[in-house]
Amino acid sequence: MDCRNIAQEVYDLARSDDPLATVVREALEVIDCGLDTHGQESVSISFNGGKDCTVLLHLYAGALARRLARGHTMKPIPAIYIPVPSPFPSLEKFIEETVKNYNLDLFRCSSHPEQAENMVTTSTFTDSLYTKQPKPNASKPKGPDGMRRALEAYKRRFPHITAILIGTRRSDPHGAKLSHRNMTDEGWPQFERINPIINWSYSQVWTFLRQLKVPYCCLYDEGYTSLGSTFNTFPNPALLIESTVTSTTYPDGPVSASSVISPATALTSMMLTIHDIPSTPENEILSPGSVLSTCMSSTHTLPQSKTYPALHPASPTSPNAWKMSGLPEPRYRPAYELQDGNLERSGRGLAMSSIHMKT
Repeated sequence: MDCRNIAQEVYDLARSDDPLATVVREALEVIDCGLDTHGQESVSISFNGGKDCTVLLHLYAGALARRLARGHTMKPIPAIYIPVPSPFPSLEKFIEETVKNYNLDLFRCSSHPEQAENMVTTSTFTDSLYTKQPKPNASKPKGPDGMRRALEAYKRRFPHITAILIGTRRSDPHGAKLSHRNMTDEGWPQFERINPIINWSYSQVWTFLRQLKVPYCCLYDEGYTSLGSTFNTFPNPALLIESTVTSTTYPDGPVSASSVISPATALTSMMLTIHDIPSTPENEILSPGSVLSTCMSSTHTLPQSKTYPALHPASPTSPNAWKMSGLPEPRYRPAYELQDGNLERSGRGLAMSSIHMKT
Protein backbone atom coordinates (compact mmCIF):
# COMPACT_ATOMS: atom_id res chain seq x y z
CA MET A 1 0.00 0.00 0.00
CA ASP A 2 1.06 3.59 -0.60
CA CYS A 3 1.10 5.01 2.91
CA ARG A 4 1.38 8.58 1.61
CA ASN A 5 -1.97 8.12 -0.09
CA ILE A 6 -3.35 6.69 3.16
CA ALA A 7 -2.09 9.78 4.99
CA GLN A 8 -3.76 12.09 2.50
CA GLU A 9 -7.02 10.17 2.76
CA VAL A 10 -7.29 9.93 6.54
CA TYR A 11 -6.20 13.50 7.27
CA ASP A 12 -8.56 14.83 4.61
CA LEU A 13 -11.33 12.82 6.27
CA ALA A 14 -10.41 14.29 9.66
CA ARG A 15 -10.73 17.83 8.25
CA SER A 16 -14.00 17.17 6.44
CA ASP A 17 -17.62 17.49 7.53
CA ASP A 18 -18.07 13.72 7.26
CA PRO A 19 -19.81 12.12 10.30
CA LEU A 20 -16.60 10.18 10.93
CA ALA A 21 -14.42 13.30 11.04
CA THR A 22 -14.59 13.84 14.80
CA VAL A 23 -13.46 10.36 15.85
CA VAL A 24 -10.86 10.15 13.07
CA ARG A 25 -9.41 13.52 14.07
CA GLU A 26 -9.35 12.50 17.74
CA ALA A 27 -7.60 9.19 16.95
CA LEU A 28 -4.96 10.88 14.79
CA GLU A 29 -4.29 13.47 17.48
CA VAL A 30 -3.78 10.72 20.08
CA ILE A 31 -1.42 8.86 17.74
CA ASP A 32 0.55 12.01 16.92
CA CYS A 33 0.80 12.90 20.61
CA GLY A 34 2.09 9.41 21.41
CA LEU A 35 4.70 9.67 18.67
CA ASP A 36 5.79 13.08 19.95
CA THR A 37 6.16 11.67 23.47
CA HIS A 38 7.98 8.43 22.70
CA GLY A 39 9.42 8.85 19.21
CA GLN A 40 8.60 6.59 16.27
CA GLU A 41 11.36 4.08 17.07
CA SER A 42 9.91 3.44 20.53
CA VAL A 43 6.28 2.88 19.53
CA SER A 44 4.80 -0.47 18.50
CA ILE A 45 1.28 -1.49 17.53
CA SER A 46 -0.64 -4.51 18.76
CA PHE A 47 -2.09 -6.33 15.77
CA ASN A 48 -4.14 -9.53 15.91
CA GLY A 49 -6.11 -9.22 12.68
CA GLY A 50 -9.36 -7.99 14.24
CA LYS A 51 -11.46 -5.18 12.82
CA ASP A 52 -10.52 -2.64 15.49
CA CYS A 53 -6.76 -3.02 15.21
CA THR A 54 -7.16 -3.01 11.41
CA VAL A 55 -8.73 0.45 11.69
CA LEU A 56 -5.94 1.51 14.04
CA LEU A 57 -3.20 0.19 11.76
CA HIS A 58 -4.60 2.12 8.78
CA LEU A 59 -4.69 5.33 10.83
CA TYR A 60 -1.21 4.71 12.22
CA ALA A 61 0.26 4.08 8.77
CA GLY A 62 -1.21 7.40 7.66
CA ALA A 63 0.19 9.22 10.69
CA LEU A 64 3.67 7.79 10.09
CA ALA A 65 3.62 8.60 6.38
CA ARG A 66 2.62 12.19 7.09
CA ARG A 67 5.85 12.61 9.07
CA LEU A 68 8.06 11.37 6.24
CA ALA A 69 10.52 13.84 4.83
CA ARG A 70 10.43 14.34 1.09
CA GLY A 71 12.30 11.57 -0.71
CA HIS A 72 12.34 9.26 2.32
CA THR A 73 10.62 5.88 2.42
CA MET A 74 8.59 4.27 5.20
CA LYS A 75 10.52 2.17 7.67
CA PRO A 76 9.09 -1.16 8.79
CA ILE A 77 6.34 -0.65 11.36
CA PRO A 78 7.10 -2.42 14.67
CA ALA A 79 4.18 -4.60 15.74
CA ILE A 80 3.37 -7.33 18.22
CA TYR A 81 0.96 -10.26 17.83
CA ILE A 82 0.02 -12.42 20.83
CA PRO A 83 -2.12 -15.23 19.36
CA VAL A 84 -4.98 -16.92 21.18
CA PRO A 85 -5.03 -20.72 21.41
CA SER A 86 -6.30 -22.23 18.15
CA PRO A 87 -6.60 -19.08 15.99
CA PHE A 88 -8.74 -19.22 12.85
CA PRO A 89 -6.70 -20.15 9.74
CA SER A 90 -8.48 -17.38 7.81
CA LEU A 91 -7.38 -14.88 10.44
CA GLU A 92 -3.78 -16.07 10.30
CA LYS A 93 -3.85 -15.72 6.52
CA PHE A 94 -5.19 -12.18 6.80
CA ILE A 95 -2.43 -11.27 9.26
CA GLU A 96 0.10 -12.65 6.80
CA GLU A 97 -1.33 -10.50 4.01
CA THR A 98 -1.44 -7.42 6.24
CA VAL A 99 2.23 -7.83 7.16
CA LYS A 100 3.04 -7.57 3.46
CA ASN A 101 0.61 -4.76 2.69
CA TYR A 102 1.67 -2.45 5.52
CA ASN A 103 5.33 -3.50 5.79
CA LEU A 104 4.97 -4.67 9.39
CA ASP A 105 7.92 -5.93 11.39
CA LEU A 106 5.65 -8.26 13.34
CA PHE A 107 6.85 -10.10 16.41
CA ARG A 108 4.71 -13.13 17.11
CA CYS A 109 4.93 -13.43 20.86
CA SER A 110 3.72 -16.66 22.46
CA SER A 111 2.33 -16.61 25.98
CA HIS A 112 5.13 -19.10 26.69
CA PRO A 113 8.40 -17.14 26.54
CA GLU A 114 10.43 -20.12 25.34
CA GLN A 115 8.24 -20.18 22.22
CA ALA A 116 8.44 -16.46 21.43
CA GLU A 117 10.25 -15.63 18.21
CA ASN A 118 10.64 -12.86 15.70
CA MET A 119 7.96 -13.65 13.16
CA VAL A 120 8.89 -11.16 10.46
CA THR A 121 11.52 -8.79 9.29
CA THR A 122 10.13 -6.93 6.34
CA SER A 123 12.60 -8.04 3.71
CA THR A 124 12.53 -11.73 4.64
CA PHE A 125 8.82 -12.52 4.61
CA THR A 126 8.16 -15.98 3.16
CA ASP A 127 5.24 -18.31 2.66
CA SER A 128 6.51 -20.40 5.57
CA LEU A 129 5.86 -17.53 7.96
CA TYR A 130 4.06 -19.61 10.53
CA THR A 131 5.73 -22.99 10.07
CA LYS A 132 8.11 -22.58 12.99
CA GLN A 133 5.35 -21.87 15.45
CA PRO A 134 4.28 -24.65 17.84
CA LYS A 135 0.65 -25.67 17.76
CA PRO A 136 -1.52 -23.78 20.26
CA ASN A 137 -2.01 -25.49 23.60
CA ALA A 138 -5.72 -25.44 24.35
CA SER A 139 -5.09 -26.28 27.99
CA LYS A 140 -3.13 -23.07 28.51
CA PRO A 141 -5.32 -20.17 27.30
CA LYS A 142 -4.00 -16.67 26.99
CA GLY A 143 -4.96 -15.19 30.35
CA PRO A 144 -3.37 -12.53 32.58
CA ASP A 145 -0.31 -14.68 33.31
CA GLY A 146 0.14 -15.65 29.69
CA MET A 147 -0.19 -12.06 28.55
CA ARG A 148 2.32 -10.91 31.15
CA ARG A 149 4.83 -13.56 30.05
CA ALA A 150 4.40 -12.55 26.42
CA LEU A 151 4.97 -8.88 27.17
CA GLU A 152 7.99 -9.73 29.31
CA ALA A 153 9.47 -11.64 26.37
CA TYR A 154 8.71 -8.70 24.09
CA LYS A 155 10.34 -6.25 26.50
CA ARG A 156 13.46 -8.37 26.71
CA ARG A 157 13.68 -8.58 22.94
CA PHE A 158 12.86 -4.91 22.29
CA PRO A 159 13.78 -2.92 25.43
CA HIS A 160 13.58 0.36 23.50
CA ILE A 161 9.82 -0.03 22.95
CA THR A 162 8.06 2.12 25.55
CA ALA A 163 4.54 2.44 24.12
CA ILE A 164 2.09 0.12 22.36
CA LEU A 165 -0.89 1.27 20.31
CA ILE A 166 -3.95 -0.86 21.06
CA GLY A 167 -7.33 -1.00 19.29
CA THR A 168 -9.41 -1.20 22.47
CA ARG A 169 -12.83 0.45 22.40
CA ARG A 170 -15.06 1.56 25.25
CA SER A 171 -17.48 -1.35 24.76
CA ASP A 172 -14.73 -3.97 25.01
CA PRO A 173 -14.27 -5.98 28.21
CA HIS A 174 -12.32 -3.80 30.67
CA GLY A 175 -12.52 -0.88 28.23
CA ALA A 176 -15.17 1.19 29.98
CA LYS A 177 -12.79 2.98 32.36
CA LEU A 178 -9.77 3.29 30.10
CA SER A 179 -8.56 6.62 28.78
CA HIS A 180 -6.54 7.35 25.66
CA ARG A 181 -3.30 6.65 27.53
CA ASN A 182 -2.74 4.22 30.41
CA MET A 183 0.36 2.64 31.89
CA THR A 184 0.44 -1.10 32.50
CA ASP A 185 -0.17 -2.36 36.03
CA GLU A 186 2.51 -2.49 38.68
CA GLY A 187 4.39 -5.77 38.32
CA TRP A 188 3.88 -5.87 34.55
CA PRO A 189 6.46 -4.90 31.91
CA GLN A 190 6.27 -1.13 31.72
CA PHE A 191 4.61 0.14 28.55
CA GLU A 192 2.28 3.01 27.95
CA ARG A 193 -0.86 1.63 26.35
CA ILE A 194 -2.21 4.12 23.83
CA ASN A 195 -5.87 3.66 22.85
CA PRO A 196 -6.60 6.03 19.94
CA ILE A 197 -10.02 4.59 19.00
CA ILE A 198 -11.31 4.09 22.55
CA ASN A 199 -14.38 6.27 21.81
CA TRP A 200 -15.32 4.66 18.50
CA SER A 201 -18.58 2.75 18.16
CA TYR A 202 -19.07 -0.55 16.38
CA SER A 203 -20.84 1.16 13.48
CA GLN A 204 -18.08 3.78 13.12
CA VAL A 205 -15.48 1.01 12.81
CA TRP A 206 -17.39 -0.56 9.94
CA THR A 207 -18.18 2.74 8.26
CA PHE A 208 -14.46 3.60 8.26
CA LEU A 209 -13.34 0.21 6.90
CA ARG A 210 -15.91 0.17 4.12
CA GLN A 211 -15.80 3.86 3.22
CA LEU A 212 -12.01 3.81 2.86
CA LYS A 213 -12.03 0.30 1.34
CA VAL A 214 -9.62 -1.03 3.95
CA PRO A 215 -9.06 -4.81 3.60
CA TYR A 216 -10.34 -6.81 6.59
CA CYS A 217 -10.55 -10.47 7.62
CA CYS A 218 -13.03 -12.49 5.55
CA LEU A 219 -14.60 -14.05 8.67
CA TYR A 220 -16.52 -10.81 9.17
CA ASP A 221 -18.36 -11.46 5.92
CA GLU A 222 -19.47 -14.84 7.30
CA GLY A 223 -21.39 -13.50 10.28
CA TYR A 224 -18.60 -13.25 12.84
CA THR A 225 -18.62 -9.92 14.68
CA SER A 226 -15.95 -10.47 17.35
CA LEU A 227 -12.98 -12.78 16.78
CA GLY A 228 -11.18 -14.96 19.30
CA SER A 229 -10.22 -18.62 19.50
CA THR A 230 -11.98 -21.28 17.42
CA PHE A 231 -12.94 -22.71 20.81
CA ASN A 232 -15.18 -19.81 21.77
CA THR A 233 -16.02 -17.81 18.64
CA PHE A 234 -19.08 -18.40 16.45
CA PRO A 235 -21.22 -16.50 13.93
CA ASN A 236 -23.41 -13.91 15.60
CA PRO A 237 -26.99 -15.26 16.02
CA ALA A 238 -28.32 -11.73 15.46
CA LEU A 239 -27.10 -12.00 11.85
CA LEU A 240 -28.74 -15.33 11.07
CA ILE A 241 -30.61 -15.20 7.76
CA GLU A 242 -34.09 -16.34 8.70
CA SER A 243 -34.83 -17.86 5.31
CA THR A 244 -32.41 -20.67 6.22
CA VAL A 245 -34.46 -21.52 9.31
CA THR A 246 -38.11 -21.40 8.22
CA SER A 247 -41.39 -22.38 9.79
CA THR A 248 -41.33 -25.44 7.51
CA THR A 249 -38.09 -26.60 9.08
CA TYR A 250 -39.15 -25.51 12.54
CA PRO A 251 -42.88 -26.02 13.17
CA ASP A 252 -42.67 -23.81 16.23
CA GLY A 253 -41.90 -20.81 14.00
CA PRO A 254 -38.87 -18.77 12.90
CA VAL A 255 -35.96 -17.80 15.10
CA SER A 256 -36.70 -15.02 17.55
CA ALA A 257 -34.65 -13.32 20.22
CA SER A 258 -36.37 -15.36 22.92
CA SER A 259 -35.58 -18.65 21.18
CA VAL A 260 -31.87 -18.03 20.59
CA ILE A 261 -29.81 -20.48 22.61
CA SER A 262 -26.75 -19.14 24.37
CA PRO A 263 -23.37 -20.87 23.85
CA ALA A 264 -23.18 -21.16 27.62
CA THR A 265 -26.04 -23.69 27.56
CA ALA A 266 -24.61 -25.72 24.69
CA LEU A 267 -22.72 -28.22 26.83
CA THR A 268 -25.81 -29.01 28.87
CA SER A 269 -27.90 -29.43 25.71
CA MET A 270 -25.22 -31.59 24.17
CA MET A 271 -24.98 -33.91 27.17
CA LEU A 272 -28.75 -34.31 27.26
CA THR A 273 -29.05 -35.19 23.58
CA ILE A 274 -25.73 -36.78 22.63
CA HIS A 275 -27.19 -40.29 22.78
CA ASP A 276 -29.85 -39.32 20.25
CA ILE A 277 -27.45 -38.15 17.51
CA PRO A 278 -27.83 -40.28 14.35
CA SER A 279 -25.13 -42.83 13.72
CA THR A 280 -22.22 -41.59 11.63
CA PRO A 281 -19.80 -43.13 9.18
CA GLU A 282 -16.87 -44.96 10.80
CA ASN A 283 -14.48 -42.12 10.18
CA GLU A 284 -16.81 -39.56 11.79
CA ILE A 285 -17.59 -41.15 15.14
CA LEU A 286 -18.77 -38.39 17.46
CA SER A 287 -17.57 -38.28 21.07
CA PRO A 288 -18.98 -35.82 23.62
CA GLY A 289 -15.85 -33.68 23.23
CA SER A 290 -15.97 -33.60 19.44
CA VAL A 291 -19.70 -32.95 19.42
CA LEU A 292 -19.23 -29.92 21.64
CA SER A 293 -16.60 -28.44 19.33
CA THR A 294 -18.44 -29.29 16.12
CA CYS A 295 -21.93 -28.35 17.24
CA MET A 296 -21.42 -25.27 19.39
CA SER A 297 -22.02 -22.75 16.64
CA SER A 298 -25.51 -24.01 15.87
CA THR A 299 -26.62 -24.54 19.44
CA HIS A 300 -26.49 -20.82 20.07
CA THR A 301 -28.30 -19.86 16.89
CA LEU A 302 -31.09 -22.38 16.43
CA PRO A 303 -34.35 -22.50 18.39
CA GLN A 304 -35.26 -25.35 20.67
CA SER A 305 -38.53 -27.05 19.79
CA LYS A 306 -40.38 -30.29 20.45
CA THR A 307 -39.61 -31.49 16.95
CA TYR A 308 -35.98 -30.39 16.74
CA PRO A 309 -33.73 -30.51 19.82
CA ALA A 310 -31.22 -27.78 20.54
CA LEU A 311 -28.30 -29.82 19.30
CA HIS A 312 -27.67 -29.78 15.55
CA PRO A 313 -24.28 -30.58 13.97
CA ALA A 314 -23.06 -27.39 12.36
CA SER A 315 -19.34 -27.19 12.05
CA PRO A 316 -17.28 -26.70 8.88
CA THR A 317 -14.87 -29.22 10.39
CA SER A 318 -17.53 -31.89 9.96
CA PRO A 319 -18.87 -31.44 6.40
CA ASN A 320 -21.38 -34.28 6.61
CA ALA A 321 -22.95 -33.03 9.85
CA TRP A 322 -25.69 -31.00 8.21
CA LYS A 323 -26.46 -33.74 5.71
CA MET A 324 -26.88 -36.14 8.61
CA SER A 325 -29.22 -33.77 10.40
CA GLY A 326 -31.41 -33.25 7.33
CA LEU A 327 -31.48 -29.51 8.05
CA PRO A 328 -30.30 -26.62 5.87
CA GLU A 329 -26.99 -25.14 6.94
CA PRO A 330 -27.59 -21.66 8.42
CA ARG A 331 -26.32 -18.59 6.60
CA TYR A 332 -25.38 -15.26 8.15
CA ARG A 333 -25.29 -11.64 7.04
CA PRO A 334 -21.93 -9.82 7.17
CA ALA A 335 -20.75 -8.15 10.37
CA TYR A 336 -21.27 -4.63 9.04
CA GLU A 337 -25.02 -5.27 8.86
CA LEU A 338 -25.35 -5.69 12.62
CA GLN A 339 -27.64 -2.85 13.70
CA ASP A 340 -27.17 -3.01 17.45
CA GLY A 341 -23.52 -2.64 18.47
CA ASN A 342 -24.42 -3.95 21.93
CA LEU A 343 -24.77 -7.39 20.34
CA GLU A 344 -21.22 -7.35 18.97
CA ARG A 345 -20.03 -10.13 21.28
CA SER A 346 -23.14 -12.30 20.99
CA GLY A 347 -21.15 -14.83 18.98
CA ARG A 348 -18.60 -15.32 21.74
CA GLY A 349 -19.28 -18.46 23.75
CA LEU A 350 -17.32 -20.14 26.47
CA ALA A 351 -15.39 -17.24 28.00
CA MET A 352 -11.64 -17.47 28.25
CA SER A 353 -9.63 -15.94 31.08
CA SER A 354 -9.94 -12.17 31.03
CA ILE A 355 -6.99 -9.81 31.01
CA HIS A 356 -7.17 -7.27 33.82
CA MET A 357 -5.64 -3.93 33.01
CA LYS A 358 -4.96 -0.88 35.08
CA THR A 359 -7.58 1.83 34.58
